[in-house]
Amino acid sequence: MIKKPDKTGAVLVVGSGIAGIQASLDLAESGYYVYLVEKEPAIGGTMPMLDKTFPTNDCSMCILSPKLVDCGRHLNVKTLTNSEVTGVEGEPGNFKVTVKTKARYIDVAKCTGCGSCADACPVKVDDAFNQGLSKRKAIYKLYAQAYPNAYAIDSSKCLKFKNLNNDKLCGKCLKVCQAGAINHHMQDEETQIEVGSILLVPGFETFDPEQLKLYKYGELKNVVTSLEFERILSASGPFGGHLVRPSDHKEPAKIAWIQCVGSRNCRINHGYCSSVCCMYAIKQSVIAKEHADYDLNTSIFYMDMRTYGKEFEKYYERSKKQYGVNFIRSRVYGLDPGENDNVKIRYALEDGTVITEEFDMVVLSVGLEPNKAAVELAKQLGVELNQYNFAAVPQLTGVATNKPGIYVAGAFSGPRDIPETVMQASAAAGEIQKLLAEAKGTLTKVKEYPAQKDVAGEIVRTGVFVCHCGINIGSVVDVPSVAEYARTLPGVVYATDKLYACSQDASAQIKEAIEQYGLNRIVVASCSPRTHEPMFQETLKEAGLNPHLFEMANIRDHCSWVHQNEPAKATEKAKDLVKMAVKKAALLEPVQPITLPMNHDALVIGGGVAGMNAALNLADQGYQVYLVEKAEELGGIAKRIRYGMGGEDIQAYLNQLIDQVKNHDKIKVYTGTTVTDVHGFMGNYETELSNGEQIKHGVAIIATGAAEYKPKEYLYGHNTRVHTLLELESMIAEGKLKNSNNFVFIQCVGSRDDERPYCSRICCTKAIKQALKIKEMKPGANVYILYRDIRTYGYFEDLYTEARRKGVIFVRYSVDNKPKVEETSTGTKVTFVDHVLNRPIEIYADIIGLASAIVPNDNTGLSKLFKVPVNAEGFFLEAHLKLRPVDFGTDGVFMCGLAHGPKNLEENIAQAKAAAGRAATALAKQNIQTDGKAAFVNKRKCMACGVCVEVCPAKAATLVTDERGNTAAEINPALCKGCGACSSSCRCGAINVKGCSNEQIIAMVQAVSW
Repeated sequence: MIKKPDKTGAVLVVGSGIAGIQASLDLAESGYYVYLVEKEPAIGGTMPMLDKTFPTNDCSMCILSPKLVDCGRHLNVKTLTNSEVTGVEGEPGNFKVTVKTKARYIDVAKCTGCGSCADACPVKVDDAFNQGLSKRKAIYKLYAQAYPNAYAIDSSKCLKFKNLNNDKLCGKCLKVCQAGAINHHMQDEETQIEVGSILLVPGFETFDPEQLKLYKYGELKNVVTSLEFERILSASGPFGGHLVRPSDHKEPAKIAWIQCVGSRNCRINHGYCSSVCCMYAIKQSVIAKEHADYDLNTSIFYMDMRTYGKEFEKYYERSKKQYGVNFIRSRVYGLDPGENDNVKIRYALEDGTVITEEFDMVVLSVGLEPNKAAVELAKQLGVELNQYNFAAVPQLTGVATNKPGIYVAGAFSGPRDIPETVMQASAAAGEIQKLLAEAKGTLTKVKEYPAQKDVAGEIVRTGVFVCHCGINIGSVVDVPSVAEYARTLPGVVYATDKLYACSQDASAQIKEAIEQYGLNRIVVASCSPRTHEPMFQETLKEAGLNPHLFEMANIRDHCSWVHQNEPAKATEKAKDLVKMAVKKAALLEPVQPITLPMNHDALVIGGGVAGMNAALNLADQGYQVYLVEKAEELGGIAKRIRYGMGGEDIQAYLNQLIDQVKNHDKIKVYTGTTVTDVHGFMGNYETELSNGEQIKHGVAIIATGAAEYKPKEYLYGHNTRVHTLLELESMIAEGKLKNSNNFVFIQCVGSRDDERPYCSRICCTKAIKQALKIKEMKPGANVYILYRDIRTYGYFEDLYTEARRKGVIFVRYSVDNKPKVEETSTGTKVTFVDHVLNRPIEIYADIIGLASAIVPNDNTGLSKLFKVPVNAEGFFLEAHLKLRPVDFGTDGVFMCGLAHGPKNLEENIAQAKAAAGRAATALAKQNIQTDGKAAFVNKRKCMACGVCVEVCPAKAATLVTDERGNTAAEINPALCKGCGACSSSCRCGAINVKGCSNEQIIAMVQAVSW
């Protein structure tokens, strides 16, 4: 008899934005059943409202839509839309939750999403999704790609609800709904569910600028919020992505963005920095310029430009140099009406000069606020909130709350961007897996697919689906004409165009077309296969076709995006791409996956805080972990950190962490050891260590940390008064500065320059924290911080505020006129130009603290061994900046901590747990499946020259001699990534790649010359 686990193997996730969806998918893939609760009638959160994301300019819905589809059809995720949690009782491992589902007055199971009801509805109301810039009907679908693909009725606006028993009152929707899905008599329902853990990811709200009268929001017609501007830019927005201003729908010639609206403002208890506003303003200004086919003038009014994330500083510099965005450091005094509904901005420059300038539009970069409904739920659950009503996360936990078993992630724990939100979601999933490890797999189901149709010998019958992607493609490419052209191509028996080919209804229609027209090849012409190909392949599997009978033509990246000023040529190119895809599809053959056993052990490389947290998380889930550290002791760079940003005792935390790792029966620690060789693939890695030991493992996490830049400037190493911040921190902690009175901190030493064009993220906060420690130790000390931009994002802004109040003096310097440090007969002199006085200032400093850069360790060796990339600066490069921030493109290898890029200790801990959470999605599987698209060798042609062995990046090619003494190349299909390096290098044409054979490539080339 199998013993029932003491804990429930289900999880409640409250909130369905990108964090909720990511956490749900991670948990479901790891063996847990998920209830995903969303108060709106569709999942997705705020992200569907956005136009594009930074710094890659990916379409927000292109990022989200595959996740929506995956979440919607996952057997182990139950979405409860139009729902809210009304009661929770129980304890960690066994919570009983009451969920109230409000009547949507539409039967989701019957609704086909056709829209006939909305067409017939006579009632128009402000569309909240479009920020009130357009109207919707009283019966509506939240957004075009919404899941579930069903409408909902707004009972407060519907005429029928004035008297449900009066048949003469409206009811037009009832008459046109052929599916019989509408029921005005539906009642709210309550559901009791049992879960082992709860994750709160309810997202955020934006600040209402009507609270600040100086901006005259609501009075001046062309003053809009940043979220309203997102909808103006969006292809699915009120103006179809055409950049116009709300008052007269004319194209603006001059647009201004005003930063910190509702952020960094202590008078309204919004003393924190909202963290994302600087970057989204830059993104919007760049995208606006791309939307305009004229010379659009864009200006951003700001105090400090906070581009501290990975690749953000480069985006900032590119916006200035490549796009010509104007950045005006200033203080805005107010907005006034101008001519023709223009807006005048009164502002002061740094030297006090007051200027009035007129703009066609002004965008208010509004800050983030906690979700009000979530605040009430948190209070009901007993979850502590901070002074700003965001969830209070206990120090150095990343995603925990004061209530065991309840976790938070995303913007409800504090303002953060998409990569951090996704990371935190995976981190929370990792912590929940640790809590509920004994109940893993007890409630989940395995998805079953229909038997695959045997298409061997069948006449090719291709279906082509061409996507408008709103106007991302449709505004440039004549999509209907491309679909019409596709119908004329040999082998094509069905072709059509779709507004959004990645939506739930389009997926259903593809399956219907496969059945109705007997399709045995599918071509989708839309956006990037990098994000969408797996989703479409899953659709084929659900329809009974082999997923590799699918081909994708990228007519967004290759046509509409790069040829937006040449629509006719872009359309012709799209036709050529579709023709090539159709020709290749005709030669596609089924490819069968390869199933192999899964090794459930994990290797973690790096014994710093990130590596140890990742190891502990996996070990607590029950997996054997091998932790390899090149130094003789665990701890990494954290051994030099004395004070946490929140005042934590880092050494006490570190010692406890080391003890936990060393004493864990599931963790084997190797110190003074390095990785010397790696073979294998996900599920079956074999790694050799410098001590000669061989470790077999299924996944690997790289957490090799980073180093402190040793400055070559400011007399460092030549003057005993000059120290880096880490050196200075030890001196403060050891009481060595009691006789010092004048302190000067110099920021951006080795960061944000030509050699290291990135922000090191933590330096501003670190310097301010040390300045406060000095003021605490010696209140009369003179402390100066010389900076370019103060980047105290999130709650760190409170430290900046405190420092100013305690007399720390902040002076900005220009990159073209950096401070100078000189040894003189009377002492060490620091000279800088005051940005207000515009004159040089001299200070004789007792101590000079240099905020030196975080620089990557030498990751070249591991990069080659694991076949994982690094970026231009040497930090490891993630598979996708937004979707997969801790994954590599190489399956089964993950990253975390400073090896990924600069971040503070709390963020390192969260990312470590995220890497463990993502690794667990692989380790939870009993077997692994490769997609089978591997290279194969025609041994009769092979000359055994060995070139393929030399060029194979995955080490999949070897030379094998058979029993007859014949030597030929052989490809391990489990290792092969299908990159084609061997095939393109083969001198005798003996190697081909399944799904991308030489014949298929030649057919595509020939297709262009028809």
